[in-house]
Amino acid sequence: MDEKYEYKVRQVEKDLSKEFRFGEGRISGVASLALGILSLLAVLAYLYPSHLTTTELRQIYDAEQLQIVLKYGMYFSLFLGVLTFLLNKAKYKALGMCGIGLTLLAFTLGGYNVPVGPVEPKALSLGVDWLILAFMGSVFIFLILEKLFPQYRNQLIMRPEWDMDMFYFCFNHLAISAILLFANYHTSHFSWAVSPSVQATIQSVPVWVQFIVIVLCADFVLYWEHRLYHEVTSLWHIHAVHHSVEHMDWLAGSRAHFIQVFSERAMVMVPLYLLGPDEAALNAYVAFAALQAILIHSNLSIPFGPLKYIFVTPQFHHWHHSSEKPALDTNYSAHTILFDVMFKTMHMPGKHWPAEFGTTVRLPASVIGHLLYPLVANMKKLKKRTLR
Repeated sequence: MDEKYEYKVRQVEKDLSKEFRFGEGRISGVASLALGILSLLAVLAYLYPSHLTTTELRQIYDAEQLQIVLKYGMYFSLFLGVLTFLLNKAKYKALGMCGIGLTLLAFTLGGYNVPVGPVEPKALSLGVDWLILAFMGSVFIFLILEKLFPQYRNQLIMRPEWDMDMFYFCFNHLAISAILLFANYHTSHFSWAVSPSVQATIQSVPVWVQFIVIVLCADFVLYWEHRLYHEVTSLWHIHAVHHSVEHMDWLAGSRAHFIQVFSERAMVMVPLYLLGPDEAALNAYVAFAALQAILIHSNLSIPFGPLKYIFVTPQFHHWHHSSEKPALDTNYSAHTILFDVMFKTMHMPGKHWPAEFGTTVRLPASVIGHLLYPLVANMKKLKKRTLR
């Protein structure tokens, strides 16, 4: 802890014009629209499963059982859309109308009665099923927790730039097949390092031990990859997109340049490939990593007790995103705090939380600006060198 630094309390001004309040029609309108979009996407996924669903995920869920969820989602969309009209707030009626329209279109295309049959697997497809399930899970788990236990109480659900981060959330989930294809191609180059005896040893121990080994090995790789993104200037320009977010919540972790998204998934697959763990241990790690990635960016004040001395928590990772001087280039770990402690890159100043987030040099506030930023920044750097 830097005793000379004066830690401040983060000040968040509440924009009352964007606040959700009961009885105005905004909550029902947004919910109707969201359910309408999800319903239409789900029906399209049932109609074209080879092109719009992921082979790996289809093996986990029961498509027929999920049609029951779809059924209630569609009827709730209609109900909430009608409720928006009954509340008589003209400016939110358009949301309800769009939600009703999208749901009726989903009914027209077959609704929750689309026949479920065998699916021809394709190497590349859009992960619409992954997007729907991840969105619903995130909203029902993390959004509710953020409203019950907020760290920044005045921060709204639709905080500044939430729409941009929602785009990143959708892109990252829709592109899951391409990400996995690239990751598998990348790991295939490490076949020379596979040791049957090591894999046999890993598979001989209990699943919970395999899980711990996976977490530690993956964390080691992610720590050093993350650290390189910070310490190598050309790589930082890519990673800066992720750090440009200035409001931490369950959506914040989705913002990342596509190069980082693909490289992180590819690198973390290497230790998993070399270890060769049982499928149960691998699935447990995937679920753990996915939930923790959202959790550590969330607007949550849950203290976590002694777990914060083992695992990366929101407070720990929020400091990593802080633009305050003592926190710069610290807290690289993704799963446990072990390697930050080991390599002396940890910053956890007691009960203090960051007052400021984002990059010290502000990035363009658009997806296109983020996409081009590494190229533009590196070209400027190269131009400065040539002028010397």
